[in-house]
Amino acid sequence: MAARTPEDLDRLFAEALNAGSLDALVALYEAKATLMPAPDKLVTGSAAIRESLGGLLAGKPKMALTPRLVSQTGDLAVVTAKWELSMTGHDGKPVKGTGQSVEVLRRQPDGRWLFAIDLPFGTGA
Repeated sequence: MAARTPEDLDRLFAEALNAGSLDALVALYEAKATLMPAPDKLVTGSAAIRESLGGLLAGKPKMALTPRLVSQTGDLAVVTAKWELSMTGHDGKPVKGTGQSVEVLRRQPDGRWLFAIDLPFGTGA
């Protein structure tokens, strides 16, 4: 399923993450998108995003997202989302986290919305 509105993209992200579908997650990003997989770390491009999200999926995460459209002009949108995540840490212990993301989305020629910039830890990270 494709994101037909900017807010759809976060819903699809949570569904793919909760299902453990790496291919579905990577398909939500532009080929040259940028992702912040950890505070103070940015990765760019499909291969780097796949590697980062694959590492996240190793912890069997479960996420709830509440997206909110901040602004849209033409084929660009800024969305923020409150998120809650629970997963298994590298040490095997449960980990929980919350945050407020900031995302720049772009409508593609076929009408789908994709992440161009995804900052899950917001601008303060």
